[in-house]
Amino acid sequence: MDPIGDDLLRIIKAEVGYREGPGRHSKFGEWYATHMVRDPQYETAPWCGMFVAWAAERAGVAEYVGQFAWTPSHARWFEVHGAWSRTPEPGALVFFDWSGGKDIGGVDHVGVVERVESGTIHTIEGNVDRVWLRRKKRDESKVVGYGLPRKVKEKLSGDAPSSQASSRIELRPAPVSAPLTGPSPTLPVSAETVVVAGSLLLVLAVTLALGRRRPRVPAGRHRRAAGTREAARERIVRRAPAAPTVPTVPAVPCPRAGQPRDRLDRAA
Repeated sequence: MDPIGDDLLRIIKAEVGYREGPGRHSKFGEWYATHMVRDPQYETAPWCGMFVAWAAERAGVAEYVGQFAWTPSHARWFEVHGAWSRTPEPGALVFFDWSGGKDIGGVDHVGVVERVESGTIHTIEGNVDRVWLRRKKRDESKVVGYGLPRKVKEKLSGDAPSSQASSRIELRPAPVSAPLTGPSPTLPVSAETVVVAGSLLLVLAVTLALGRRRPRVPAGRHRRAAGTREAARERIVRRAPAAPTVPTVPAVPCPRAGQPRDRLDRAA
């Protein structure tokens, strides 16, 4: 067995017999939610993949094993790194499709191969029988393929250092609520994701609405008619003769009956 598989299995074997807590809570989901995604909903998500991620971190081989909660993305990651195989070996990750399909997109579950004997695969898997971390015997009828950490190491050893960071990048569809039965790669909906998506859609709608609004310019016959009447009125005013100027005559008060003339003169 290669050293990577040996280190990984050493950590995994020590966890055999673990059982999840009430409400689908697991210590592996809690670790993943805290250290990998900072989303508490992962604490109660299906944890087969998160268990492998946790064990890889403890063994110090995460960059060769990968750390994913969404199992189809994990399988695709091995394929991209040239480490996907149809042949089992100890220390390899084994990916299952319970419907019997052979496409990576249909992967439902992941475990780790402990040994292979006479066509039977002996595995250690988390989230089996709904709650346990157990050893299982599997035939290959439900196996999609195997991820080989040793091959990832060979690939990364010949690549630029920047490619090693991809061991923690997870590409997956929007998380949905986990089903009630059977192991599954589905993940919970993130409230932050919903809020951010809704806000972006609202901003886009408002921007489009404002872009379509333009100030309305009155037009039509009523405007032309009004202009014509104003012009005609202005022409009439211009043509009208000016009124004659009347000289101003100082007003002289009329004498009242019985008023002395001297008082009248003073009043004038």
